[in-house]
Amino acid sequence: MFSSRDMAMASPSSIFSAYASMTAYIMLLRSITNDLIPQPIRCYLTNTFRYFFKARCNALALIIEEYSSGIARNHVYDAAEVYLSTKITPENERLNISKSPKEKKLSIRLEKGEELVDWFNGVKLNWKLICSESEKSNSPTRAEKKYFELSFEKKHKEMVLGTYLPFILEKEKEMKDEERVLKMHTLNTSYGYGGFKWDSINLDHPSTFETLALEAEQKSAIMEDLSRFVRRRKYYRKVGRAWKRGYLLYGPPGTGKSSLIAAMANYLKFDIYDLQLDNLVTDSDLRKLLLATENRSILVIEDIDCSTVDLPGPRHGDGRKQPDVQLSLCGLLNFIDGLWSSCGDERIIILTTNHKERLDPALLRPGRMDMHIHMSYCSYHGFKVLASNYLDIAPDHHLFGKIEGLIEDMEITPAQVAEELMKSEDADTALEGFLKLLKRKKMEGDVCENDGSHKTELRQSKRSKVGCKQKRPVCISKRKNGVGTQRMTREDVHCNQLSTPNIVVVTALPRM
Repeated sequence: MFSSRDMAMASPSSIFSAYASMTAYIMLLRSITNDLIPQPIRCYLTNTFRYFFKARCNALALIIEEYSSGIARNHVYDAAEVYLSTKITPENERLNISKSPKEKKLSIRLEKGEELVDWFNGVKLNWKLICSESEKSNSPTRAEKKYFELSFEKKHKEMVLGTYLPFILEKEKEMKDEERVLKMHTLNTSYGYGGFKWDSINLDHPSTFETLALEAEQKSAIMEDLSRFVRRRKYYRKVGRAWKRGYLLYGPPGTGKSSLIAAMANYLKFDIYDLQLDNLVTDSDLRKLLLATENRSILVIEDIDCSTVDLPGPRHGDGRKQPDVQLSLCGLLNFIDGLWSSCGDERIIILTTNHKERLDPALLRPGRMDMHIHMSYCSYHGFKVLASNYLDIAPDHHLFGKIEGLIEDMEITPAQVAEELMKSEDADTALEGFLKLLKRKKMEGDVCENDGSHKTELRQSKRSKVGCKQKRPVCISKRKNGVGTQRMTREDVHCNQLSTPNIVVVTALPRM
């Protein structure tokens, strides 16, 4: 080859000639290589060369999706979303801001595509929120997929998995306990066929156990049962039972079943999931919804007796069940007390009904509905609680004695009592109006009772006369084979005389 001195003295033509010779030599070598070395070996040698001479990457990325297994929400994702809201810096260019009317301050979250750097024990951790859309099969809607990408040096993998992520989970729990706002969740079915999502609003129901028109013993029993439930996680694990409990609230309309549910949620600080069975089609829909509910929640199915069973589903105008509805009582029982019910902790299931006798006994047994709570008509004690809440008066008002004598023997719901007490802010006026209502209802009850007994006697007397006048013998005719048959006309009756001549029990003979 040429020395540096020769290169300096060489003319451009000689340099070009040397370059052309070298290029021709390389092309000849390549041609020989392609002819003599097979393609698989050439690819192997190329990949080996790239492996040894490529730039090394020491970064590791963890993907934290919003939903794990496509069904249940990923707790790590929710915790990261809350935790990273405290790490937002002025360098972030796009943020998601929201605030409900009942929240005390703004909720700030990262917007999709935003990146954030966090430091933990001297280790740099890079976060990025990524959002992508994909079309669902058999559905015109597009599903949004969100996930966090956490990247760091590979040598810190054990620290991140063993210390950093558990720290985020614990931090999120502390933050939620400090600023917990109860939520009311309802079902959103606008996600295409078979797609479900819980939508929520803040639950700001003022009901508490102190404001309920229940007997003191009943309140104490319910509160003690709830307190025992939430503090016995280890005990449930020990005896091999899922950490859940079922309550059946039954009684006439207007007796405070919904208010009791709100009081239980406020007492335990649990969210409420309102499940309408008529929106579901199959048993698998129930399982999906169960997996989508969070821990420390109350799942409510109101007016279970009004659901269309086998169990419910939309019906045609003539009452026939739609042919594609496959929701069954068996599916509901497995949902409440089957294997799927163990997918979560610290959950309460509440069923309400106005007619307990209409429910299948399998739904009411212990393990499914562990405690049955009868919501009855308003008692005198319940009235005093309502009067104290609505009128702010002491329990020794001069009208209370008269009200006590009337309300104990009367069927009046707490809702009716509350409506009457709200008619005036003046205690005397409101109580006098309520006393008039009780007297009017008592008079109406007495009149109905007297009219009922009088009508019954009159009806029995008329039946006695009509029965005796139309008494006819039973006609027996013989067939050709000699077998007798009874021939009844529409007027034929059989009269059994009692000891009193004017009272007759009329019994129709069966038609043959």
